[in-house]
Amino acid sequence: MNKNYIFSLIGLLMFSFGHAQNYKKPLVSAIKETDLRKDMYELAADQFWGREAGTLDELKVSMWLADKAKEAGMKPAGDNGTFFQFFDMYRHQVTPQSSLKIGNSSLKLWKDFLVAEPVNSSIDSEIVYAGNTEPEELSKLNIKGKVLTVNASDKNIDQEMTLFVRRYPGFVRTKYYSKAYELGAKAIIFITDDISENSWVEVLPQMTRGTYGVEGLREKITDNIPVLWIKRENAGWVKNNPKIFLNLMTETYKYPSVNIIGKIEGTDPALKEEYVLLSGHQDHDGIRHPVKNDTIYNGADDNASTCVALLAMARAYKKQPGKRSILFVFHGAEERGLLGSRWHAAHPVVPKEKIVAVLNGDMIGRNDNNEAALLGGNAPHKNSEELVKMAEDANNESTKFKYLKDWDSPNHAEYFYFRSDHLPYAKAGIPAVFFTSVLHDQYHTPQDESENINYKKLYKMTEWMYRTSWKVANEAERPKVIPNFTLER
Repeated sequence: MNKNYIFSLIGLLMFSFGHAQNYKKPLVSAIKETDLRKDMYELAADQFWGREAGTLDELKVSMWLADKAKEAGMKPAGDNGTFFQFFDMYRHQVTPQSSLKIGNSSLKLWKDFLVAEPVNSSIDSEIVYAGNTEPEELSKLNIKGKVLTVNASDKNIDQEMTLFVRRYPGFVRTKYYSKAYELGAKAIIFITDDISENSWVEVLPQMTRGTYGVEGLREKITDNIPVLWIKRENAGWVKNNPKIFLNLMTETYKYPSVNIIGKIEGTDPALKEEYVLLSGHQDHDGIRHPVKNDTIYNGADDNASTCVALLAMARAYKKQPGKRSILFVFHGAEERGLLGSRWHAAHPVVPKEKIVAVLNGDMIGRNDNNEAALLGGNAPHKNSEELVKMAEDANNESTKFKYLKDWDSPNHAEYFYFRSDHLPYAKAGIPAVFFTSVLHDQYHTPQDESENINYKKLYKMTEWMYRTSWKVANEAERPKVIPNFTLER
């Protein structure tokens, strides 16, 4: 045998040994499908009435989660030696005293007209009825100091979005708002088309609830111009450029919400001071309008699925800890605008620089057993090469999901990357990825219940998250953030 070949082979073997994993394999056998199923049927049961943020039902389920976290082996990591990190959520709402008069017609709030978002405003002006004018044509009109009224248009709006009827008003608003504001309009009134007309009953509860924020991160409610909706049958009110008298008043309420936070300490004397953050959200939509004679929005997949997965992973880490510590965060008020994760990212219970990565799950229990998405796995959403590599290696080792990469595209109709709890951490400069089995036709309906979960899929997704976290918890080098990473949306 050639002597140089022998030396090369020896060198390669030495290199391989030097870079081989010097830690145990993940204890996947500790994760049980029976545990996932049992916890799911309790967490997503009617007893918690849909776990709406800011209600006693969210607080009740938080107690359940804290008990389960302790039972699974976690130590408290919240405030004052507890599992709880409380925060205040603020609800900004249009008051019933608000009024609207168009010409000689006095209109009733929430019956004759909708207010898309809470804004304090007093307007005595003239309406400019623009019919089917598109945004790029608005500059031809004199709308400065006046109220623009247009027929809602779906032109250039992707209609493939899940629950499109519910989100449609938001997209129409965005389409016209900036241009109307730039041209000096005092307000916008949209006249419904078929899609928005049919969505009226679904949009109404959202708009009456108002908007939500957290202390120190509260949304401004005075700088925006009002956006109103009226039904097509009442279009005669706004034609012929009548006078409009609008008086919108808002009020703000404070509600308690809470993150449930536990930890399992690592074994390495130095690395145990660093944390792998595993996250999901505990809340859902509570009681809403009936669908198929059911009004409880149980949120089994969204997002009890990840909560029970975190409990399962905790049991595995209790039996076999990693070198780094694991921080388990069950966020509150995600459905109100990522409030719990926004709060914890700004007020972490451990030093921010000690959080080496965030592995977030949201909706991990439905659809094809062999397909899943890793959001943040591709540019421009990818913020860590090493973290994504660990997730991909973990998938290749066992679960072997086919990636639904289009869901991570900035052009995907759902903009799904921006809609879960990894986002505030990614914005804070922490490596972050989002595991999901994506949407389905029972998303945000009362039919998202325990019996409709695909438990084989939930187990595989749990295993994938766990295997990834195990790598992050044990590799000598922590994942790095891609230099100059920015989020453009």
